[in-house]
Amino acid sequence: MVPALTIAVVEDNPGDARLIQIMLNEASGHGQDVFVACLSSLREALDRVAEKPFDVVLLDLGLPDSQGLATFDRVNERAPATPIIVFSGAMDERVATQAVARGAQDYLVKGQIDAPQLKRAINYACERKRCEIEKTVRRDAGVFSRRAQASMHSV
Repeated sequence: MVPALTIAVVEDNPGDARLIQIMLNEASGHGQDVFVACLSSLREALDRVAEKPFDVVLLDLGLPDSQGLATFDRVNERAPATPIIVFSGAMDERVATQAVARGAQDYLVKGQIDAPQLKRAINYACERKRCEIEKTVRRDAGVFSRRAQASMHSV
């Protein structure tokens, strides 16, 4: 059995949040349970990711208490090991590129994605983040090992 996936949907528009939930429920019909927490503000998102990490965060950049890439930056600072997929109502290549350059795993446009595409985006985002973390751990272990060897040789 595949472990349940916990997803934070950070979206202040109840209609958009409901559509995302419906897509997630459709996409989860293949043996994996999905637990969705709908959060409507940056403050609520920051509080929740600090309490218990999610497997993935779907993040709208336009919230009542935060706008634009600063929204992503704040969530990413609080949950650096969590894959974040940015959702937006409009395709803005500049913002999309900047979001990915800052660490977002994907940039999706509301209304231009269906359940299978969302499921694929989530799966890829989780795998990319897992690989990033593994790569960082291996790199850091190598640095530690080289420093330990150097200090042993200098004694």
